[in-house]
Amino acid sequence: MTGHLFPDDLLQAQIDWYATCRQLATASGRDYTLLRRRLLTLSRRIAAHPFWTTPGGASPAARMALKQAAWETAT
Repeated sequence: MTGHLFPDDLLQAQIDWYATCRQLATASGRDYTLLRRRLLTLSRRIAAHPFWTTPGGASPAARMALKQAAWETAT
């Protein structure tokens, strides 16, 4: 795991983002559209999270650490 402590809702949003990407890879039709919208919603939620304005979230390394933490949790 990383040295960062992420808010639970932010970490969960990134985990959900990865899960949605996996589902999107095999989706078609209406499911594809719904999953694509969900992916966009999750992307906005992650990008606009208040954590990124804190000292712990101010660096690009923090964003990469979030992705790594979510990936390790999801797999």
